[in-house]
Formats: sequence, C-alpha cells, structure tokens
Amino acid sequence: MSTLLRHRNAPRLGTVAGFVLIAWLLPYTLGGYAIHVVDVALVFALLAIGMGLAMGIAGQINLAQIAFFGVSAYTTAILTTHNGLGFWPAAAVALLASALIGLLVGVPALRMQSHYLGIVTLGLALGFINWTTNAEIAGGAEGISAIPVPPMFGVDLSSEYLYYYLEVVVFALALAFALFVVRTGLGRRLMAMRDDPLAAGAVGAEIPLLRMTAFMLSSVFGGLAGVLYAGLIRYIAPDTFNIANMFLLLAMVVIGGRQSLVGCVVGAVGLTLIREQLVDYPTYAQLGFGIVVVLMVVFAPTGLAGVPTRLKALLDRRLGRTAERSVLREFRPYEAAGDQGVGDQGRETGDSRPMLEISGVAKQFRGLKALRDVSLTVERGEIRGIVGPNGSGKTTLFNIVSGFYRPSGGRVLIDGHVVSGSRPYRLSRHGLARTFQNLRLFGELSVRDNLLVALDRSRTYAIWKYALWPVGVWRQERRLHRQADDLLDRFGLTEFAAARPGSLPYGIQRRIEIARAMAGAPRLLLLDEPAAGLNGEEVRQLSEIVRSIRGSGVTVVLIEHNMGLVMSLCERVTVLANGSVIAEGTPAEVVADHAVIEAYLGDSAMADMPLPTTEVTS
Repeated sequence: MSTLLRHRNAPRLGTVAGFVLIAWLLPYTLGGYAIHVVDVALVFALLAIGMGLAMGIAGQINLAQIAFFGVSAYTTAILTTHNGLGFWPAAAVALLASALIGLLVGVPALRMQSHYLGIVTLGLALGFINWTTNAEIAGGAEGISAIPVPPMFGVDLSSEYLYYYLEVVVFALALAFALFVVRTGLGRRLMAMRDDPLAAGAVGAEIPLLRMTAFMLSSVFGGLAGVLYAGLIRYIAPDTFNIANMFLLLAMVVIGGRQSLVGCVVGAVGLTLIREQLVDYPTYAQLGFGIVVVLMVVFAPTGLAGVPTRLKALLDRRLGRTAERSVLREFRPYEAAGDQGVGDQGRETGDSRPMLEISGVAKQFRGLKALRDVSLTVERGEIRGIVGPNGSGKTTLFNIVSGFYRPSGGRVLIDGHVVSGSRPYRLSRHGLARTFQNLRLFGELSVRDNLLVALDRSRTYAIWKYALWPVGVWRQERRLHRQADDLLDRFGLTEFAAARPGSLPYGIQRRIEIARAMAGAPRLLLLDEPAAGLNGEEVRQLSEIVRSIRGSGVTVVLIEHNMGLVMSLCERVTVLANGSVIAEGTPAEVVADHAVIEAYLGDSAMADMPLPTTEVTS
C-alpha cells in the first residue's frame, strides 16, 4: 500500500518541485518593471484566495475584500509612520485588525444571504473608501508615504527582486494552508453550507459559526496582502482600494474559477498581467473585463478551472464511462443491538423514557394553521409511520422536530430533553438525523464527501488546530476516511464513492441520503417519504435497510405515501389530516378507522388496501 501511495504522489510532488524551481529562477529572467508587476500580481493572488474561500468555497457573497486589504495596509502604515512601531509588530496588529473587521462584516451573513449580503458588504467597502479619503489620520486623498522597509535579518528588502522571494514564500505557505483547509473537515463543511445550508445544518454543521469563519479566513488573506503591499510600495492612497479594483478582483475570481483556489490564483495573475498590457486603455480594459465575466458566468460558471472537468465529463459520456454503469451492491445489515423486542430496549438499559414526545404542537404561518395541537409519543426502538393526505402537515411536523421551524405552541422532547426551537445542528449532535422529501444532497461534493461531512463531529471553534496542530487534523482525516469507507461498503455505495450525487440514478441518491443520515450515529431517524420515486425492488431493499437500522437500536419515524410499505413496516401509525391527529394505532386499527377512510383513503381505495403483512409488496 505504501509503495502504491508513493507512486500516486510522485507526479504531484514532481509538479510542485517544478513550480518551486520556476518560482526560484523567475527573477533572473525579468527586468525591474516586470518584477514589480509580478510582486503586485502575488498580492492580488493572496486577495483572490481569500475571496475564493468566502465566495467559492463557503458560498458567501463578499464584496468587502478590498476593505480587508485596505484595513491591513492602512493599519501598518499608521502604526509605523505615526506611532513609531516596528514594521513586523505593526503587521501583526494589522492582521488582527483585519480579522476583527472580517468577523464584523460576517455578522450580516447570519441573517441575510444572496444579493442582499452582496449589497451590505459592498456598502461596507464604500464606507471604508470614504473614510480613507476624508480621515486626517489616513492622510486623506494624498495617502501615507514613508512607510519603512521591512527588516529581514540584514536582507535589503528595498530591492523588489529580494522582496519577491519574501512574497513568494508567504504566498506558498498561505496557498498550502488554504488548500489544507479546503481538503479537510472544515473545508467540506464550508462547501456543504454553500451547496445546501439546510441539509448541512441537519448533519451537524454549525452554520452561523461557519459563516463567520468564512469571512474571518477571507479577511486574514486580505490582511496578509495588505501587509505585503505596504512593505512593497511603502506608500498607500485611497486610489488603490477603490471600487474599480474591487470589481477587478471579482473578475479574477470569477474568470479563474471561484470554487478552485488554484483557479483564483491563475485568474489573479493572468488579469494582473493583462491589465498591465492595457494600462494605456483603462476604459476598454474595464469594459473587456466586464464582458468576459458575463460570458464566463453564462457559459462557464465554474471558470477556467472548471473547463478540464467539464471536458472530461463530456469525454466520459461519449465513451460511456459514467458512474451510472457501476453496480449498486447489496446492503450489509447492521449488527443487532440485542434480542429484546420493540419497546424493550429502554427497559434493558434502565431507561423507560420515550424517544420522542410531541405535546400539543401547533404551527401557524400567518393566517394558515398548518398544525393544530398535535401530540404523539414514539417509544424507543419503534418504527412509527406518519401518514395523511397532501397538505396535512406531515413535513411541517418533521421540520419542527428537526429544528427548521419554531412551533407556535407546544413542545418537543427527544430522549426526555426539551428541544423545541433548538437549531438543527444542535439537534444533530443530540442524536437526531433526517432525510428530506425532496433530495438535499451536496451536489458539488462527491458521495464520499457527503458522508464525511456527516461523520465529522468536530466543532468549528477548533479551527485553531489548523494553524497550531495540523498533525491532529490529519490524524482525524484518516480516521474519518476509514469510517466513510466502511459506511460506503455497508450501503453498497463503494463503486460510486468518487461520483457526484447528481450524476447517479434517483434510487441510488435515496440510499446515499439514508447513509449520510446514519453517518451521524443517530438515536432517532426521521425519514420523509423515503420510498418516493423508487421501484418495487428498491422499496423492498429500503424495507430491509430500515428494519436493520431499527435492529441496531435506532428509533425510526417515517412519513410515507406507499401504504404497502407503511402497513408492513410500522408497528404503529399516526394519521394527520388538516394539521390534526385523527387516528393512531396499529396498521390494522388505522385501516379500519372510518375517520381515516373518509379523510385519507376513500371508499374505493379501502377496497384495494393490502392487509398488514410482514413483507413489502412490489
């Protein structure tokens, strides 16, 4: 195995070594002006990485990156020229100031998204520009000059050739750190939040903290760029941090590929070089950049970095090399929790509390009463069915239990603890997992990464480990990958591990969603119409999976319209109609209830209703 890994990593290490050699020799091939352009390009590359982390990886629209850049540069300039502080102590304060501003800018992201967040962050950038133009301490329109040369063990960094080596080392370390974040647990949670924040919260991702983290990471990279820029130019003015440069930076990220940090770097370096060639034609350059951005958004939304992937996907389809041709293997049942019957698992452990108690829950959306005084109790180890006509409030009830809605009245208890109004990620960590009526898989992540997001139970505040204890992060990654491989094997998904869920048949996607829900080792599993869209054989397999999950000690509650599945699988069934419970009991009792017949089944459907059996009919 170790030999195989060395062979796999050899091309990658060779590529890195080649780039290191080119970066080292580059100054020897450039003149004075050209090396200045390269130095500026590296500054914009750092800015683009930070913007890519927030916008492309985390999905947070951030038009304040130029403000983070300016806060750091101005802080360095003010502390060194006005307060006599040394360059590097001033740089440390500047990074801290930039990070704090990033957290402040991240606050609006807790309550608004999409273009609203873009407007707010753009407004903050405009506010910063206005401050630099008018504040006396910032030098007004004339800016601040005479910033000292950064000291570096006797190396003369006033030479832009030597300064280049400082920049390239900082850039390489920063890029390596950003890639490390993206390819480990924190990055996966950020991307899951980008793809579907509701589903990410349901599997334990701390969405509010992740949004703040995205802006903080972005601001730190903006701060690094500001410090390096102040040391390089040794003069700053408001013109550097204007809106034109903000939109130039946005163009770099969009054209390069906002979901690829390497693509962001390519876009930043490429557009910086092109801008220098068009320096005498600024109006045409801005117009050209705008046209290219529009074309990229329409025809290549993943940017230049996504072109190879799109071409490979097209080639695979032409050659028939698609994940759909892979084989879905049989589900490997869970080990049974014990031989006790339903309802006995709590007594075996000395805990007789129900797993789920819903007491008098109501939900009103303005004038619409979706739920009215709903109460039910689900015992440990039970498979409970919830049925009812469309619009009866079934999914609304699930949304309240799983924390997506706050109840208008009543309360919900899980394992004896009141959880009404708790956030979804907290409920996930409390032992609740769910699937969705409409599939909510993370479309831009692989099947394996979908499971890894749910398997990773680390807290967002542990981000300090990425900077201070990366070895611990790598060890956790290896452990999570082993768990993911075992889960893929159990659910028969090993052949699809590297595929994106959207490229797979619907039945396989349903199984992936159940596997992801089970990745969090829940005690209570909510399944919202898991048989929707499945054929007879897939429904039979689903029945086996649910029984095995219950047998492992997990309590299951499912909403389902496939009455054959409900009647054969569930020990008790609760029927909702018009937001109220109209019947509850065994499948046989519910089938015979006249209120159910009138409100849900109808007389003609009653004649065709299969009697309760132990097998699922196709």
